[in-house]
Amino acid sequence: MIRLATPQDAAGICTIWNHYIRDTTVTFLPDEKSLSEVETLIATQPVLVWHPQSDRDAVAGFARYFQFRGGRGYARTVEHTVLVSPDHAGQGGGRALMSALCDHAQAAGLHSMWAGVSGENTPAVAFHAACGFVEIARLPEVGHKFGRWIDLVLMQRML
Repeated sequence: MIRLATPQDAAGICTIWNHYIRDTTVTFLPDEKSLSEVETLIATQPVLVWHPQSDRDAVAGFARYFQFRGGRGYARTVEHTVLVSPDHAGQGGGRALMSALCDHAQAAGLHSMWAGVSGENTPAVAFHAACGFVEIARLPEVGHKFGRWIDLVLMQRML
């Protein structure tokens, strides 16, 4: 099941997000998200959560979108985050979240959605391609994490 997040989902979102921040190069973010930070995101941005059929109480994944760059000229272009708990990977939650997120953005009158994918995360590049995103650019060594430089793959989907 996919639905809009509520403040009660913030802890589950933090658990998932902070795993990827702390332990992977899926994101280049260096600092873990606080509960209050995620509660603010839920209150100010579209955030969706996924609950698998097997556990309707657990937040198993989340997705959000936000303006790609500042300024009114970019108001209809967004970037997104889609993350699924490692315990629930491969169960279709990522695709369901992406589909619902794109539908939500399109209904909001947005024009295109961007993905900034770690060059080390080849499964995410393939996932985005399967979801209709096209690779537009590869920015060499723009991310830095765990003492190494990492490419950023920019992918776009027209809504």
